[in-house]
Amino acid sequence: MDISNAQLAVDQWIKTHGVRYFDELTNMAQLTEEVGEVARIIARRYGEQSEKESDKDKDLGEELADVVFVVLCLANQTGIDLQAAFDRKLEVKTKRDSDRHRDNTKLR
Repeated sequence: MDISNAQLAVDQWIKTHGVRYFDELTNMAQLTEEVGEVARIIARRYGEQSEKESDKDKDLGEELADVVFVVLCLANQTGIDLQAAFDRKLEVKTKRDSDRHRDNTKLR
């Protein structure tokens, strides 16, 4: 599924199962909360913090999907074509960083 279809799927889900989109500020707060859940898993599972027993069953993929869902909601309700924005960003990064990372000795 490309980003455009994902935006449509989220919009259809909101129209079918939700009453309406949360307002943009509420969704921004929700996005921050979801990113925090991803950070907690990464910090404890892959970082130096110990992982609590209650966190060991948390699914990183599911938490990342929560982040994507809220980002798609924000894009929909603010009229952003995220596929077009992503394509433009990838083109900019490709032009700007085409050799930058290959030439970075820290990455070898």
